[in-house]
Amino acid sequence: MDRKVKADGGRLKIAMFGHKRVPSREGGIEVVVEELSTRMAEKGHKVVLYNRKGHNVSGAEYDTEKVSEYKGVAIKEVFTVDKAGLAAVSSSFFAALKCLFGRYDVIHVHAEGPAAMCWLLKLFRKKVVVTIHGLDWQRAKWGNKFASKYIRFGEKMAVKYADRIIVLSNGVRDYFRETYNARTVFLPNGVKKPNDRPADKITAQWGLKKDDYILYLGRIVPEKGISYLIEAFKDVKTDKKLVIAGGLSDTEDFAASIKKLAGDDERIIFTGFVHGRIKHELYSNAYVYTLPSDLEGMPLSLLEGMSYGNCCLTSDIDECREVVEDKAVIFRKSDVADLREKLQLLCDEPQTVEGYRKEAAGFILGKYNWNDITDRTLKLYRSVCKRKNNK
Repeated sequence: MDRKVKADGGRLKIAMFGHKRVPSREGGIEVVVEELSTRMAEKGHKVVLYNRKGHNVSGAEYDTEKVSEYKGVAIKEVFTVDKAGLAAVSSSFFAALKCLFGRYDVIHVHAEGPAAMCWLLKLFRKKVVVTIHGLDWQRAKWGNKFASKYIRFGEKMAVKYADRIIVLSNGVRDYFRETYNARTVFLPNGVKKPNDRPADKITAQWGLKKDDYILYLGRIVPEKGISYLIEAFKDVKTDKKLVIAGGLSDTEDFAASIKKLAGDDERIIFTGFVHGRIKHELYSNAYVYTLPSDLEGMPLSLLEGMSYGNCCLTSDIDECREVVEDKAVIFRKSDVADLREKLQLLCDEPQTVEGYRKEAAGFILGKYNWNDITDRTLKLYRSVCKRKNNK
């Protein structure tokens, strides 16, 4: 199709890679890719997702059925070395190779590591958009390993070769401007109105009931601040439980350390990876949702927590402050004493919790809407299609 037609409103042929697997929803990137791609397909665009081969990062027991099509989106698997540190590198390389022969109008790469393939895509004059979901090389699980250096290399390749870079927070936008003098496009994630679920399966499995637990739901990784949360909660005087729900991400040693930290406190419950009905029930019936992170790109779990009408408690990092504004309780990042004080306050003052609940869902659903984000992403794609290859 003529490039002008594509730019002015024709149907686009779009490829995406950098995620793990859709529709498995193993993490925030997978949620973003699924929400964007299915809405684009609904609008008549042809979208192809390149999934990694291999098992769910939380274990083979959480694998979903393999499909070749999902809600109008084509799903293709690419060769993957299913080992820590190699899965993203190998799958991104083979996904990029596939994209070279797909006659795509736009190739959308998700995350910094996979963006290392931008040079290859631009060598063949492809139109490339990269979303930086966070400064992944900073994540504690990488340490000083090769993976961290490779991810930083991907960041530099995005700056040098991508036609457009999408960032999810003002802090990351400032980072790219100050570090590389690079212009980026601020385009946040969205959230959709959920269906509340009464406590059923969570009662049967863990004895959890409406309003009798504080919830953390996310990946079990060091930068999420889970160790601070457990340390703080152990000294809170309350009968409420603390539920730590989420899967691992090459972080078995860390998971063992936080379970040891929890010790014999029977109020602390580890559920492992959750999805589907159980995930909805956990969000729907929590007394407070908490995200004590040291590092985020844009915290989808925080958006989701608020969308269920939860009172939320989060750290004061810019990425979380931008999301909640004044509609949640905030504590000083990594400050166990301040976190303990805020937890005790919320346990002692249900009227305060109820006040935040009344505003949470309406605020967050009005501020971050997936349909709007999809339209803005498509508009960005069309602007890329108008550009001549000059990289």
